[in-house]
Amino acid sequence: MIFFNRVSKFYPKKLKPVLDNVTLNIAPGEFVVIMGQSGAGKSTILKLITREEKPSAGKIVVGGIDYDDLRPRDIPLLRRRIGVVFQDYKLLPHRTVFENVAFAMEISGMTDEEIQFNVPKILELVGLDDKANEFPDALSGGEKQRVAIARAMVRQPKILIADEPTANLDEKTSLEIVKLLVKINRYGTTVMMISHDINIVKKLRHRVIHIEHGRIIKETKPRSKNANK
Repeated sequence: MIFFNRVSKFYPKKLKPVLDNVTLNIAPGEFVVIMGQSGAGKSTILKLITREEKPSAGKIVVGGIDYDDLRPRDIPLLRRRIGVVFQDYKLLPHRTVFENVAFAMEISGMTDEEIQFNVPKILELVGLDDKANEFPDALSGGEKQRVAIARAMVRQPKILIADEPTANLDEKTSLEIVKLLVKINRYGTTVMMISHDINIVKKLRHRVIHIEHGRIIKETKPRSKNANK
């Protein structure tokens, strides 16, 4: 589903690569955590997957698409297949919860009938069906993140990338958000969560890829069953 083979990323004014010979393979339907401190290279992996950046070296294949063959005009379609959740939510302040989620469908050219059918379903999935007419300012941080997840999922992407989704939340709310991501994963969506929160990651008991100074330094594979049942 997500394959990096000896991928490196250099920037002109930096002495060291941001990513250095990274190889990783995330299978369809897997839940994987990319863990590391700020500046480790985690966000660069996200930007390479969404084609905001190109690798300086190496091969990337996502969902069967070889990025060496990816044409610029096909990038918007690629991005529609990948849901992305950011730590700062990126909600539209003057739109309701329903309208924020619907916006992701509108820009994809989906019909009003599709929007009216799908948005209530995804709001129910994330536990916000009673907040559809609220504006972002009336929501808690956890609720805002749930809206962001709903917006990322409403087009039913095969891959969901959550970039530090718990960074601005307390521990209880963070755990609720992570459990929601696990729930989404159980429906068959491949989930990649980027994090530096060791306490939350320990509770997950999923595969963890540890990255430091642009290199994968180790992988942790759980032996026990998922603890979030």
